[in-house]
Amino acid sequence: MTESEAKKPNPTVQDVARAAKVSTATVSRALSTPEQVSKKMRDKVAKAVEETGYVLNHAARNLRRRDTGTIVALVPDIGNSHFSNVLQGIETVCAQKNLKVLIADTRKPTMSRAKLNEYFSKNNCDGIVILDGHLSISEMQAANPALPSIVLAGEWSSDPAVPMAYVDNKLGGELAISHFLQLGHRTIGHITGQLSHKSGRDRLEGFKTTLSRAGSDPDKAWIFEGDYTLTAGKKAAEAWLKLADRPTAVFCGSDRTAFGFISALNEAGVRVPQDVSVVGFDDIDIAGHFVPPLTTIHQPRRAVGEQAARLLLEQIEGGKPDPGNVQLEPWLVERKSTAEIE
Repeated sequence: MTESEAKKPNPTVQDVARAAKVSTATVSRALSTPEQVSKKMRDKVAKAVEETGYVLNHAARNLRRRDTGTIVALVPDIGNSHFSNVLQGIETVCAQKNLKVLIADTRKPTMSRAKLNEYFSKNNCDGIVILDGHLSISEMQAANPALPSIVLAGEWSSDPAVPMAYVDNKLGGELAISHFLQLGHRTIGHITGQLSHKSGRDRLEGFKTTLSRAGSDPDKAWIFEGDYTLTAGKKAAEAWLKLADRPTAVFCGSDRTAFGFISALNEAGVRVPQDVSVVGFDDIDIAGHFVPPLTTIHQPRRAVGEQAARLLLEQIEGGKPDPGNVQLEPWLVERKSTAEIE
């Protein structure tokens, strides 16, 4: 190496731009958001990078843009496989952009409001993915005027400025009841999810709509309000056992509720599906291994996480100020907890 070469400063973006005969803005886009640049232009910049020996300094770029290279995922129960599957999708997409995902369990006893506010700081993260439907975005924004970009994964907000990736819960309810009807069931009950959440209300709406189309009065159907938990299923089973005219099929607002319902019925000597057919919602990992294997509505949870991450990246990178929402369709997974009515 000659003395002049040793003293030569490190190549800059300006050097790359001159070599490629393009603007520095074009070089920056080609390196940071290549999907916004044509292949011809990407190849041109790549060749200039190779010729100049330019090395992209992520740390310096982040300082200039005030980026942290981190997003925060707010999860209500990190031990719940439903949320862990969504997180897998989020992490997969973020890894492709060299973004770290910091996971905060919002229901953890040590997770105070002050600690959550630290996560929300724009100095600590570039964006937030919310999986917890109990969090108030308006309260978060009031407490943190400089809040970074937010998207919802599997949850709902009435704020049109907050993009969402979610499952069509109404369609899920319709699929469950249509399945029962095809098996010959006409007295069908429902253990709801949390009706304070739109997902729970939509599943209930799908239940009622499909019954109405079949000529049944949904207002006369057996409906037990739950909250997606095992306990809700157990309590519903106790209520179901006391009925004089029991539904021959029950649609549960979640798989966990279905497990609680079936387990309590089993203890009382009631057989599933011989005495009552049961459909869950979620298709969590254990659903296919439960006894009996649970017929359920599959949520494409990983895809929800992937789409939520993409929506967030669009906002962070400034590609689209309002990327809109993404709705994904669920589907029925038929196993052995349902049968034709005898």
